[in-house]
Amino acid sequence: MSKLVVLVAEELSPAGLAVLETDFEVRHVDGSDRSKLLPAVADVDALIVRSATKVDAEVFEHARKLRVVARAGVGLDNVAVEAATKAGVMVVNAPTSNIVTAAEHAIALLLATARNVPQGHAALKNGEWKRSKYTGVELMGKTVGVLGLGRIGVLVANRLAAFEMNVIAYDPYVQAARAAQLGVKLVTLEELLKESDFITVHLPKTPETLGLIGDKELHEVKPSVRIINAARGGIVDEAALDMALKDGRVAGAGVDVFTTEPCTDSPLFHHDNIVVTPHLGASTHEAQEKAGTQVARSVKLALSGEFVPDAVNVQGGAVAEDVKPGLPLAEKLGRIFTGLAGGVPVRLDVIVRGEITSHDVKVLELAALKGVFADVVEETVTFVNAPLLARDRGVEVNLTTSEDSPDWRNVVTVKGTMADGSVVSVSGTLSGPRHLERIIEVNGYDMELVPAEHMAFFGYIDRPGVVGIVGKLLGDLGINIAGMQVGRDVKGGKALIALTVDSAITPDVLEAITGAIGADMARRVDLAD
Repeated sequence: MSKLVVLVAEELSPAGLAVLETDFEVRHVDGSDRSKLLPAVADVDALIVRSATKVDAEVFEHARKLRVVARAGVGLDNVAVEAATKAGVMVVNAPTSNIVTAAEHAIALLLATARNVPQGHAALKNGEWKRSKYTGVELMGKTVGVLGLGRIGVLVANRLAAFEMNVIAYDPYVQAARAAQLGVKLVTLEELLKESDFITVHLPKTPETLGLIGDKELHEVKPSVRIINAARGGIVDEAALDMALKDGRVAGAGVDVFTTEPCTDSPLFHHDNIVVTPHLGASTHEAQEKAGTQVARSVKLALSGEFVPDAVNVQGGAVAEDVKPGLPLAEKLGRIFTGLAGGVPVRLDVIVRGEITSHDVKVLELAALKGVFADVVEETVTFVNAPLLARDRGVEVNLTTSEDSPDWRNVVTVKGTMADGSVVSVSGTLSGPRHLERIIEVNGYDMELVPAEHMAFFGYIDRPGVVGIVGKLLGDLGINIAGMQVGRDVKGGKALIALTVDSAITPDVLEAITGAIGADMARRVDLAD
């Protein structure tokens, strides 16, 4: 019997190749050369790439036998995940391969910025001895503000504490008790800006974090502050940072990531008090080695038909066929829950009811957790790290199953208890032979709504005219309502509007609707990737 074929399109670590060569035929191709790549994928079962190989719909059209694409790294910008999903191809990556490397690079930038290392180096190599010009600052006793206490942010905080720095952090999704265990004081964004001598960014790039550190924020910092961004380009507004450096409102910066990459020309490059690197956060031999072995193991699992923890689209392998359709639904429910809650709970209950519970449904809990943290942390969330993320944030997670489901064949509920004792819940089901997704409950209100990329929820006191006000406000702004449901406990009591729209509702629009209807709860949820 012939072996399954794995095509390696870019350099892979020897250890990764060794994992593959024991069971598969391993072939090699230059993935950056389309004329060689396309014919090479025609009869392979797996494709392994790094960042130079573009895996798009055309690749999947040529690769009729392909079962898995593996990215030996974290990002998936060069892999068309949606096209892969439509083609039935699993996509995996190596989400934890570079967290130590990324943390260390952020600290390298911080130290280089504090002590003007590259500037002094360049001057001395140019024959100039400029000790006084490049006088730096110590770290000991200074306050460092960590934006984002995900796994990378925690590693950075731990390491900077060893420099005897005062570590504070802003992360709305981390409990104060968990931060205290790490020796970190949680503060508001405003407090972090005003108190920090150094600010280091470790947030995911989302609509909420894009431009988080902009012109307004850079007018609130100390003029002695040094800002490090080794997370994602655009979280720190580059134009605003340029102006702050020009005006002397920021003493220095270390930047590894840019809004548009590759970036070889930027106004930031003209400042003598900035250290820049070409997105080197993941560039160490150790990180490359980890990435190679991680994806090789995932490919081996996928081609063996087993459960693949690091799959980012078609989750599962050894999962019951009746359970598989519920995985995307459970993940969506987790994302909607976080949007509704506005934070991470202290306790999360995943409740599964109906016929499906005759199978092992533990994977639905993992899918829900994956959704809960998808928009919270910087790194890619997978079935492997989702439980770790919950544990690190002190979230107690429970799975409850029951065969009894009186109204629906199967129901998945994601229910969380917040730190203030409030409870947030959302339930969903799959309908019909096509497994159409439905939201059937939100915070105790019955409804039936198709989840969409852009959603909003408003809690208010039931009275006539509210639906009309919401419709008119959105209509005046050119935002089309795709679906709307209203639930209430009793006539004239508390009510909830859940709606789906064709375009995103901005914070300003959300605030306008809240004021117009006197809402006591207003949340927008964006499921678009």
